[in-house]
Amino acid sequence: MCSNYSPIKINSEPWVQKHFGCLLPNSIWRNEVYPTYPAPFIYLNEGKPKCELAEFGLRPFWAKDKKFGLRTYNARSETVAEKPSYTQAWKERRFGLAIMDNFYEPNWETGKAVRWKIKPADLQPFAVASIFERYIEKETGEVIFSFSMLTINADNHPVMKHFHKPDDEKRSIVVLTENDYLPWLNASHDQPKDFLTLAKNGFLICEASPTQTR
Repeated sequence: MCSNYSPIKINSEPWVQKHFGCLLPNSIWRNEVYPTYPAPFIYLNEGKPKCELAEFGLRPFWAKDKKFGLRTYNARSETVAEKPSYTQAWKERRFGLAIMDNFYEPNWETGKAVRWKIKPADLQPFAVASIFERYIEKETGEVIFSFSMLTINADNHPVMKHFHKPDDEKRSIVVLTENDYLPWLNASHDQPKDFLTLAKNGFLICEASPTQTR
């Protein structure tokens, strides 16, 4: 699970250009993102990667308001095709990428929750497999663009098994390899679950990072 992360920074635009051939949004976003906050997101626009700000927490067209995203920021890969909130995005192959520097999870091994930071060992930005909705709100004409990160079981992962409450299932967002970024965006209906795997051993490192005042 992931409800808090540090999105890619503007000075990492060369990384975005290298991997996707596009630019970061000409906008401001927060250093730390929580559900309903906007953050840079990669998706296909007329067959080419594009980066825009999107809300963290998928909001389907029938959702009443922005607060809906407070419970749809993660989508279980095992049930994403069946859940009403996500089924349309999955059916329509709206596959995108949340791009970030690190993410946070609670570690309960001391008996109480302590926030830990998880990041790549090479300290480079990375992309997470996600699904999105993008539509025009009929009453206001506003473009509603939102996303959810996909998650998978991580009970046996050397890093991700350390997070969440002792009796809870361990879950992880899907950290893709560089070679899978574009294939994920272009995946056909029978391919998506081929990408839903855990980060390879040694790719992620972690450290305590107590919660700061929001």
